[in-house]
Amino acid sequence: MSAVAAADWPLATLDAQLGALLPACRAEHLDAVDSTSTELMRRARAGRCEPVLLVADRQTAGRGRMGRPWQSALGADQPASLTFSLGLPLAPRDWSGLSLAVGIALAESLDPDGAAGLALKWPNDLWLEGRKLGGILIETAGGGQSARSERQLVIGVGLNIDARPATDGMSTAPAWLREWQPQASPQSALLQVAAPLLQAVLAFAETGFAPLAERFARRDTLRGRDVQLSDGRSGRCAGVGPGGELLVHTGQAMEAITSSEVSVRPRAASAPRQG
Repeated sequence: MSAVAAADWPLATLDAQLGALLPACRAEHLDAVDSTSTELMRRARAGRCEPVLLVADRQTAGRGRMGRPWQSALGADQPASLTFSLGLPLAPRDWSGLSLAVGIALAESLDPDGAAGLALKWPNDLWLEGRKLGGILIETAGGGQSARSERQLVIGVGLNIDARPATDGMSTAPAWLREWQPQASPQSALLQVAAPLLQAVLAFAETGFAPLAERFARRDTLRGRDVQLSDGRSGRCAGVGPGGELLVHTGQAMEAITSSEVSVRPRAASAPRQG
């Protein structure tokens, strides 16, 4: 597999875009790493909590939500993907709904007018026509022995650029960006999403999720559908609340699902209810 040289990544452009929003925020490239998020978490625990966007050509132990693996590589013999993590010393007043805010930023950057139908699945997936295009992982770490009050926020993002087969028990193959952006590359996709993502996270730190609820609703793939929860409950999804909680009417009551450790799946025969 041939590695992509650091010069092929638009690091100077990214530095300028990110630095305009948050001074000292920079972009960094690695040929290979176990996980960009794991690397930033290691740095944070060692007291290195500078703002940074870390992108890698290859992840050998990438992680998704609930410990699921996310493998990625660049090269002529591998399906292209984009894997990066954004690390920020940040302390939002309320963390609720952060993954939804990140999803909105990514979806609106990649599909601004909604023509491709890029949707969001609570709490951290991008979907296209019922197939997963990408995922988001939110983690935090303390600053080692530092007395600073802020924690390091680490946002990991993985996006499929090329088509890839179904794996890990997936019933259908995942979606990929080149389905509607044929000329897309990991580098161009990163330029599309990096600055809007940072801008969205900085705004979220000030205002929380509530101002974003309507924008999420426009792309909410679960709203109006019958869903099955991994804890055994089921019902019809009524969207999300002002704090980003998933609202599910189970038949007895409206339940507010807040734990990201609860997996939610639309039922196969379910279709969104209009209105």
